[in-house]
Amino acid sequence: MNVPLDVTEKIAFRLRSIYNQRGYTQYKMSKFEEYDLYARNKDFLLSENVITFTDLSGKLMALKPDVTLSIVKNSRDDSEGLQKLYYHENVYRVSKNSHGFREIQQVGLEAIGNIDDFCILEVLQLARESLEQISEDCILEISHLGLMSALTEDLSADQKAEIFRCVGSKSGHELMAVCKDACVSEEKAEILKTLASLGGSPEVVLPKVKALLTGLVDTKPLALLEQISAILGGKLRIDFSVVDDIHYYNGIVFKGFVRGVPDAVLSGGQYDKLMRKMKRKSSAIGFAVYMDLLERLENDTEAYDVDTVLLYDNEPIAEIAAAAKALMDGGVSVAVYRQIPENLRYRVVKTVR
Repeated sequence: MNVPLDVTEKIAFRLRSIYNQRGYTQYKMSKFEEYDLYARNKDFLLSENVITFTDLSGKLMALKPDVTLSIVKNSRDDSEGLQKLYYHENVYRVSKNSHGFREIQQVGLEAIGNIDDFCILEVLQLARESLEQISEDCILEISHLGLMSALTEDLSADQKAEIFRCVGSKSGHELMAVCKDACVSEEKAEILKTLASLGGSPEVVLPKVKALLTGLVDTKPLALLEQISAILGGKLRIDFSVVDDIHYYNGIVFKGFVRGVPDAVLSGGQYDKLMRKMKRKSSAIGFAVYMDLLERLENDTEAYDVDTVLLYDNEPIAEIAAAAKALMDGGVSVAVYRQIPENLRYRVVKTVR
C-alpha cells in the first residue's frame, strides 16, 4: 500500500523544485559532526540542547542540530566565486511543538562566497517564494542590522547585544534604561527607540527611516532596502525589531510568517561574522524553513494526495498513457487506476474516454 505524502513532504518537494530552478544544487551531509563545532557556536543554534555520543575513536560526536554550521565547515572557502547550495536534511533538536528531542525535516539554502546586492535580492526572492509555496497568506519581514550597528559602534559587544535584545522585544522603556547605562546619547537612544517601534509597508516605513538617519549614519543599507522593496513588491514588511545575534549576523536579516502558525516558519540573513569566527574569508547569506512548525497547518489545510484520478477500463495502454500525459501537461498531478483505492484523497475523477 502506498503511504500518501503529508503536507510537509509536499511543501519540501516544491521548495526543492524552486531552488533547483534557480541554479542551487543539493548539498548532502553526514548525520553527525564533532560536538566541538556546536559547543563553540551554541548561540547560533535554536537550542543549546544537543544529543551527543562517543565514537569508537573516543571523539565526542553530536547528532546534527543545525545544517548551516556543517555547510560552512565542509564547503570550500572561495571569496571570489559563489556557491549556491540548498539542503533537505533531518536535524535532531528540541521541537517547539513537543518540547522534547525530535528528528525534524529542515529545508533551506545558503549562498557562500562573493555576496553582492543581486545575490541578496535573489535569496530574498526565494525566501518569499518559499513562503508562498506554504501559503498565499504570508509575509516576509526584513531589517538591516547595519543601520543600528552604526548607531552603537562605540559600544562593547555585550552592550550592543543588550540593546539589540531590547530592540527585538520592542521594549522601549528597557531600551532607554540600557542606553543610559551604556552612556548612549539621548538623541541616539531616542532614534533607536523609534527604529524599534517602526514596522509596516516599505512605502510607509522607509521614508521615515530616511528622515531619521540622513546625516547621522551611512544610509547605503537604507538604499539597498529601498531597491529590494521596489523589486519584490507585495507581501513585504520592513520591521527593525527583526534582529538576530550580532556576534554572528550582519546586514540583511529576515523572518517569514504564514497565517495559522504563531512563530516564524522561515528565518535567515547575512552571517559574515559567523564566517570570520570559523576562519573563513567568504561572505554568506541563507535561510531555513522549519518544517516541524508546518505540521500545525495540516489540520487547517484540505490536503489531497492527487489532483485528478484518471480511470480506465479496457482502453489500449497507449491511449491511457496519452490521456495521463495530457492532464499532467496541464499542470495537475494525476493518478491512474482501474478502480479508485480506498482512502485516496483527490479533487476530481476523469475517465480515459
